[in-house]
Amino acid sequence: MATDVMMPLAVDLDAEAASVSGEVDTLFAGLLRLPGDGRDRLYSAMAHAAIGGGKRLRPLLTVAAARLFGIDRDRALRVGAAIEAIHVYSLIHDDLPCMDDDDLRRGKPTVHKAYDEATAVLAGDSLHALAFEILADPRTSENPVVRAELTIDLARASGRDGMAGGQMMDLAAEGASLDIGGITRLQQLKTGALIEHAVEAACIMAGVDPHARTPYRGYARNVGLAFQIADDLIDHGGDEATAGKRVGKDAAAGKATFVSLMGEERARAQASMLVDQAIEHLGHHGAEADLLRAIARFAVERDH
Repeated sequence: MATDVMMPLAVDLDAEAASVSGEVDTLFAGLLRLPGDGRDRLYSAMAHAAIGGGKRLRPLLTVAAARLFGIDRDRALRVGAAIEAIHVYSLIHDDLPCMDDDDLRRGKPTVHKAYDEATAVLAGDSLHALAFEILADPRTSENPVVRAELTIDLARASGRDGMAGGQMMDLAAEGASLDIGGITRLQQLKTGALIEHAVEAACIMAGVDPHARTPYRGYARNVGLAFQIADDLIDHGGDEATAGKRVGKDAAAGKATFVSLMGEERARAQASMLVDQAIEHLGHHGAEADLLRAIARFAVERDH
């Protein structure tokens, strides 16, 4: 199966990613036009965080997975933008002094640096609310059952049993001695839950039976872990200007990571193996899955 991983794909990942990124930016720009009153600073802060920069991995995954089932692209983009709104809100809050205390994100000042802490908190809160506003809109799906399932699944992926729970585990882990199992569980929640939802959302929109979603969940779980290992490698030895954020944070905070526990060479090998496994989960698909295959490769080949 590993030989299949090396086959050339008939897809331009850079072009696909740029297209999705531009469309998501356009959607956010329309939603975040200044209202011309005392909320202008809030809207501006939301736009500062949400528009421009970033890999847009989650909406790209949703669009790529939607392609498997012939789902309307505009609807897939709306769902992807909702997931991205949750992701961006989490970055705003993660960057606050009470959390990671970062001053650089996506190559520009973090929201609390560009504005102030109170505005950053409200901007994050408002992006969180915006995500569910997008999902509840009939333009996302005319089927209320689909909208409800999308909403419930995103809420789970972003809350105590997902991203927020993983962030709490991460805070509790500072200075603690975690093993590979502990780090894997932490990252499956903190990073992996939203990545898994990005693929699951396409299955929900397509009406795929939950029992038939196993290969797509397997793909997303493997990509999520590979992506996090790559993040650890970038933090371990990446270039700050290229990464667009501060590096070396984990070591400075005394956090256990895949790299600190496995070593750089073993971590890279593990990430590559996860990508191979992710692509194997798509073996029953043809060219319609090439974008998902390319995204899996990007997860470990990137430097930012």
